[in-house]
Amino acid sequence: MAELLTIDDPADPRLADYTGLTDVELRRRREPAEGLFIAEGEKVIRRALQAGYAMRSMLLSAKWIDAMRDIIDEIPAPVYAVDPALAEQVTGYHVHRGALASMARKPLPSAAELLATARRVAILESVNDHTNTGAIFRSAAALGMDAVLLSPDCADPLYRRSVKVSMGAVFSVPYARLESWPRDLTAVREAGFRLLALTPDEKATSIDEAAPHRLDRAALLLGAEGAGLTRHALAAADAWVRIPMAHGVDSLNVGAAAAVAFYAVATGRPAG
Repeated sequence: MAELLTIDDPADPRLADYTGLTDVELRRRREPAEGLFIAEGEKVIRRALQAGYAMRSMLLSAKWIDAMRDIIDEIPAPVYAVDPALAEQVTGYHVHRGALASMARKPLPSAAELLATARRVAILESVNDHTNTGAIFRSAAALGMDAVLLSPDCADPLYRRSVKVSMGAVFSVPYARLESWPRDLTAVREAGFRLLALTPDEKATSIDEAAPHRLDRAALLLGAEGAGLTRHALAAADAWVRIPMAHGVDSLNVGAAAAVAFYAVATGRPAG
């Protein structure tokens, strides 16, 4: 059973995990180094626990204590009850969902481990916007992608904003870092995957033609918002694919493009 503690001092060291949540650069460095991440909101906290992440502590406004009572009764971690104004002082923003939890990270699997059992994977290059990262993971979970591989400079999927946008889908889709980029794309191909680079280039094949039905052993490469895939990633691909556009639109937001491409590659349409 968790220990329920009322705290009225924003400088209390027990609240250290929750300080400065709006300082993106600080949290990017600190959270992986300290082996933690922040789950925000009841649904996300519950999904993190269901996925096997251990809770370090929980920060609740008083009105959320009853809603989270089953967790409080079962989890052996301290629960800090605070006034909403104090929560805002500590975190740097109005915690309108009323519930935060500090969770312990798990060791990441290697890319080789994921590729050994996956059939369809997404590979992200330089996608460093946390909102886009969360949206991509949510689509990957919903549309049947087996894993996500990240270039070294991609955003942290467990950063609070990514977790929140994904609605906890980052917990259900395994991911790994490709530490040597783009050299590690060769290892993806050697694992039996066909590399499909998503690009609006007119030389690319329509994804309707490239993926007329569900694909097996396919790796879909997605680049950052605006810049897209680098020439190195494009050169490493086995094929370039594009989403057909209408009304003079040249491309979609990477999160939206990912959803369309995942549907084509992982869900597909009836043949004929």
